[in-house]
Amino acid sequence: MDQIDIGGVRIAYEQKGEGPPIVLLHGFAADGREWRGQLSGLSNQFSVVAWDAPGSGGSADPPDSWRMPDYADCLAQFIASLALGRPHVVGLSWGGALALELYRRHPRIPRSLTLASAYAGWAGSLDPDARDQRLRTSLELAAQPIDQFVTALLPTMFSATASAERILGFRTLMLEVHPAGFRTMAHAVAEADLRDVLPRISVPTLLLYGDRDVRASLTVAEGLHAAIPNSTLVVMPGVGHMSSVEVPDRFNAEVRKFLLGLSVVD
Repeated sequence: MDQIDIGGVRIAYEQKGEGPPIVLLHGFAADGREWRGQLSGLSNQFSVVAWDAPGSGGSADPPDSWRMPDYADCLAQFIASLALGRPHVVGLSWGGALALELYRRHPRIPRSLTLASAYAGWAGSLDPDARDQRLRTSLELAAQPIDQFVTALLPTMFSATASAERILGFRTLMLEVHPAGFRTMAHAVAEADLRDVLPRISVPTLLLYGDRDVRASLTVAEGLHAAIPNSTLVVMPGVGHMSSVEVPDRFNAEVRKFLLGLSVVD
């Protein structure tokens, strides 16, 4: 992986392919390697960039005071440093909330948004009790031995019919989680309420969800769809939360269809 310094924070990333740029934003329990299927599957038509968010993978941990605006500003600087112009931004789960925060703070950067298994922040998509319980559980798990952390969270990431090979591959990423970085990311998404930005989104937006997702339910998907003008909601039957890993070919086909159907792809 390549590395770049953004405001004193080391950011690791992988870039592959040529064409219109796509920036991939991963969830909070893994890192940019969760996008391996997209780096290989979309790079024949796009320049695909997958970063490790601060606090994950090969990137340095940020200060524990960081919240979504800090991550979004770092991401904006990352995009500018790589001279990506106005990329298509694809965010999954935590990365979807980050994509929305990026749009709120830097609306001229995203050329389009793909929000997969995404929330308008936990505060924006879950009721207060559910939000508090999810944060409490995340922080408790982050304090446990890593194998217990993985054992508790992994079943919530996939459908019951997901390939054992794909689950095992994702488990390997989870075993390398940064506990401190994970805690900061959990606080950031738990406190984020991005509902205010949804009606202001004017770029093409694809919402991509699995109907077996127990973390970001179809109720969450429908809430975003109702609030984002002219958004497109695609529901993938039989698919869980980590759709990009569970069904990479189907995920890539939906993203490719969406992007190639836009007049802004050039």
